[in-house]
Amino acid sequence: MLDRIEIHPDVMLGKPVVRGTRVPVELILRKLSEGAPEADLLDAYPRLTRQDILAALAFAADTIAHEEIVPAGARAATRRGLDDCLAGRRPLPGALLGPAPEP
Repeated sequence: MLDRIEIHPDVMLGKPVVRGTRVPVELILRKLSEGAPEADLLDAYPRLTRQDILAALAFAADTIAHEEIVPAGARAATRRGLDDCLAGRRPLPGALLGPAPEP
């Protein structure tokens, strides 16, 4: 079913679209989330099929399932730590310094 969704840099700025159209997955999801009936989408976009709509939903579910979640506090703490290192208030971790020089 996911073969109905394609991504090409020269089509809709590389956003996922229904294969062979310029209908973005995002548009389908947004319309459905606003309560638009499936029939309205099919009427508004004649090249769209029910299988295309289901493929857009499956694509979105798969995308979210593979997303890496980073807690906001962890990112801020990491950024503060890096700022401290760059300001000289804290030494850089060894991994950022590279291999230790030979004696």
